[in-house]
Amino acid sequence: MIIWLIGMSGSGKTSLGKKIYQARKADNKCTVFLDGDHVRDMLRNDVDHTIQGRYKNAERISHICKFFDDEGIDVIAAVLSIFPEWQAWNRKNFANYYEIFLDVPMSELISRDPKGLYKQAIAGKLENFVGFDIEFPRPPNPDLVITADDMNDGVQSTFEKIMREI
Repeated sequence: MIIWLIGMSGSGKTSLGKKIYQARKADNKCTVFLDGDHVRDMLRNDVDHTIQGRYKNAERISHICKFFDDEGIDVIAAVLSIFPEWQAWNRKNFANYYEIFLDVPMSELISRDPKGLYKQAIAGKLENFVGFDIEFPRPPNPDLVITADDMNDGVQSTFEKIMREI
């Protein structure tokens, strides 16, 4: 199974993804966690954050997941996922694909800003930032939408809701 967490920077993808990974790994040792930033690091940051670089990274993440899926390894993927065509490709090519959209409003993302990226983008010190100079298209067909209101009770409560749905 591929569980694909989509959301903008600061939406909670990594935090929730790690909790889902830990729970799934307890039941299936053949489970991995992929974070979009970690994939970039693993592949030596050879693509930039332009649309073209992001597209190449999206393609890589989907193909890495396909490799694991073909090997019977479950993947929890926490990614920005700004290309609906890759979300459609995932649905078509993975044996079991479950897409979760973390729908957090920009005002909330700016107030969270765990990496200081929004502050930099607002100050004009960061180019090619999704939500500012690169559009973040809402995923067209998520299996589950988690809103900021759903997250009001914390990561654990949100995690429990996701696990019930999966």
